[in-house]
Amino acid sequence: MGPRVDSVPSDEALPTRVDVVIVGGGIIGTSTALFLARKGVSVALCEKGHIAHEQSSRNWGWCRKMARDPRELPLAIESLRIWEGMNEMVEAETGFRTSGIMYLAETRADLARFEDWLDHARQYQLDSRIIGSAEIARRLPGIAKEYAGALFTATDGKAEPQMAGPAIARAARRLGATILTGCAVRGIETAAGRVVGVVTERSRIACGSVVLAGGAWSRLFCGNLGIELPQLSVLASVMRTERLDSGPEISAAGRLFGYRKRMDGGYTVSSAGERLVDLVPDSFRLFRQYLPATRIHWKKLHFRVGRRFVDEWKTPRHWNLDAPSPFEHVRVLDPDPDRSVIERARASIAEAFPAFRNIPIAETWAGMIDVMPDAIPVISAVDKVPGFFIATGFSGHGFGIGPGAGRLIAEMVIGATPVVNPTPFRLSRFTDGSNPKPHPLAS
Repeated sequence: MGPRVDSVPSDEALPTRVDVVIVGGGIIGTSTALFLARKGVSVALCEKGHIAHEQSSRNWGWCRKMARDPRELPLAIESLRIWEGMNEMVEAETGFRTSGIMYLAETRADLARFEDWLDHARQYQLDSRIIGSAEIARRLPGIAKEYAGALFTATDGKAEPQMAGPAIARAARRLGATILTGCAVRGIETAAGRVVGVVTERSRIACGSVVLAGGAWSRLFCGNLGIELPQLSVLASVMRTERLDSGPEISAAGRLFGYRKRMDGGYTVSSAGERLVDLVPDSFRLFRQYLPATRIHWKKLHFRVGRRFVDEWKTPRHWNLDAPSPFEHVRVLDPDPDRSVIERARASIAEAFPAFRNIPIAETWAGMIDVMPDAIPVISAVDKVPGFFIATGFSGHGFGIGPGAGRLIAEMVIGATPVVNPTPFRLSRFTDGSNPKPHPLAS
C-alpha cells in the first residue's frame, strides 16, 4: 500500500464545458489547475483515482535547484520561489520549509563532478558551494562517516508529498476549478484537427484545450491518439521511519541513501544510487533512444523481467472512447517496493549516521517514476493536435519543480509570456534531429 495521503473529495457535478481540461491529479496537474484558476480560466481536473496517490505522494519530498540539468535550472529556480510562498498562496500547510540539501562526496572524483556542475550553475548566482569535512560534521550532527566533501545549497528545501498536492488541489477548487476524482479521461475529441472536448468515463466535457499531466500513464494516453511520446517508467522504493529526535535537519544523500526529515519527526529514506528497471515491451521499442542514459547510469540500474512485462503486454494500446479504457482498470498504480534496495539504503544510512541503526521502519512503499531519454520533462504543445499540451516525463524531479512546471504550462495554454523559455522541453526535440541526451553532471 502507498503512503497515507490527505483526501480531496470529488466534485459531484461534471461540467458540460470548460476552457481547459487537465488529465491527471498529481503535483503537475494540480499546480496547472491552480495557476489557470488564478487567471480566471475555467478548469476541470480529471483524475482516474485520487489526488496525488501515485508518484506525487511517493517521492522524497525534496525541492532543489542543486545538481539540476542546466536546461532545467531556470524552471527549478522559479519553482523554489513559488514553494517559498506556497503555504500562503494555498492557505494551507504543504510542509515546505527551507532546510538545505547536501550531496555527500565519498571520493575526490565525486567532488570534482560537483565542482564541474558549479561551473555550469554560476551564471544563475546560486548559493550552492563545496564544503569540507569539518563543515559537514557541524551541519549534520551525528554523522560518523568521513567524506571527501559535499555540495551544499542552504536555500534548497523540502515539502510533504502527502500534503502538498491535495492542498494545491483544494486551493484551485476555491478559485473555481472543478476537481473530479474517480473520473478517467478516455481520450480527446477533435474537430478540424483541433481539440474540442474530452470523453470521460462519466460523460463528455467540451473544452478548447487539454493538458495531459498523466505521469507514468502519459505514453499510453498519447499512443491512442497516434502521438509518439518516448517515455518509460522506473521503480523507486521508499521507507518511512518512526520518530527520531536526534537525527539531522538538513536533507542529504550519499552513495546509496537519501533522506528527508518529516514534519512528524520521522524520516523518509530511499536509495540515491539505485533504480530498478522492469523490462517491458516498450523497453525494447525505445532501446536506441535510452541507450545514452543507460550508459551514463549503468552502475545504478538493476534490470529484471517480471509481472510488469506481462501486464503491459496485455494492456490494450488502442481503444474506442465509448468503451472502458485501461485507465479504468487500474485506478492507482501501487507497485510493490524492492526490499533489497530498501535494506541497502537502510544499511548505508546507518553506516553514515549510527542513530539510524535501530530506528523502526514504520512503512514502505514504491512508485513509478516517469522518465524521458534525456532526463528532462516534456512541457509542450503538440503541434499535430492544436489545443493539446503535455506536461510529463519529469524523471524523478516532478515534485520539486512541479509548481514552476504548472505555471509554465498554464501560461503556454493561455498564450501568455512564459516564465521561463520552454524550448528545451518541447516534444519535437525527439524528432527534429536534436538527438537530446542526459546531462552527465545532473542528477
